[in-house]
Amino acid sequence: MVFGLYSMPTLTPASKSTSNAKSNNGISFNSAFIALIFTFLLMAFTMPSFIQRLFRPMSTTMGVTASGGGSPRAAVPEGAEKATLGAGCFWGVEHLYRKHFGGDKGIYDTRVGYTGGDSTNPSYKQVCSGKTGHNEALLIYYDPSKVTYRQLLEFFYRMHDPTTANRQGPDTGTNYRSGIYFHNEEQEKIAKEVTKQANEQWYKGKIVTEIVPAGPWWDAEDYHQLYLNKNPWGYECPSHFLRPFEPLEQK
Repeated sequence: MVFGLYSMPTLTPASKSTSNAKSNNGISFNSAFIALIFTFLLMAFTMPSFIQRLFRPMSTTMGVTASGGGSPRAAVPEGAEKATLGAGCFWGVEHLYRKHFGGDKGIYDTRVGYTGGDSTNPSYKQVCSGKTGHNEALLIYYDPSKVTYRQLLEFFYRMHDPTTANRQGPDTGTNYRSGIYFHNEEQEKIAKEVTKQANEQWYKGKIVTEIVPAGPWWDAEDYHQLYLNKNPWGYECPSHFLRPFEPLEQK
């Protein structure tokens, strides 16, 4: 008879699998943690623009709105001319024009606002609904001795996509349509010439920019004026950039 015989357990493959599982779980946990940190950092850098884009139609509409030709911020001397253009979200349109033609380069002042609609004194929220027919637009006061209307229009066709109807980048709706709103017959003539040349030399798709007389103008709320100057990290439509086209050949 054998008393007190005790058999020590041996390491089985199952025990080894358990050990490996714990190790793998540790690796999985570390990978998940790293992924979480990466996602958090990415959101930290992109969230301001994302939030601006998501809630843009619900932005404040409590600013002062003016009718007629708009009230320029800067003193505009006699002899200044006006250009009215629509190229999608007016935040980025104003920002690009002031960046390239501001200071002593020809632009005296700009206003963002609404034109081309049926109702009077529309709010931003009403325009974004698409029910008023208005377009988000930029009103430019410029010095024709320093920058010509043709130059402003060539820049216009470089800085946005005029081949997409009622859309710029992710922004869709009639209030984002491409439009040139001329103030006299000479501007109408130049607009049609530049549009024809841009369609022949720059774009494969058909340009859908509307070219119509400038109608009543309504200043957008103060919140929207010089928006990207006041909010450098604010939303800017991704289709707003200068295309590296060769200069237009005038035939």
